[in-house]
Amino acid sequence: MEVKALQQMLAQFRQVQERLEHQMEGIRVEVSTGGGMVTMVMNGQKQITDVHIEPAVFEGRDREMLEDLVRSAANEATRRVDEELSKQVKDLTGGVGGLKIPGLF
Repeated sequence: MEVKALQQMLAQFRQVQERLEHQMEGIRVEVSTGGGMVTMVMNGQKQITDVHIEPAVFEGRDREMLEDLVRSAANEATRRVDEELSKQVKDLTGGVGGLKIPGLF
């Protein structure tokens, strides 16, 4: 493959990467567990930006249940962010199968 063609491919990849990074900034997923007892919001960088725990959870004083609800919400939020990122990568690359960006998923 010619050097010029490789340079063009690299430039296209950089453009896709920049667009994806921009789109990641706009991702926001909200999940709730325990019938709404714990609600969590996560951004595209997989940072938890908000957690709300219903006061009723504290009345029961069940620490293990609260831990389970928080863990479940965090895992579900992470899964949904990964799902959204995967969809956006597919959209940006025109559905090219097998494209994996190291460290992204």
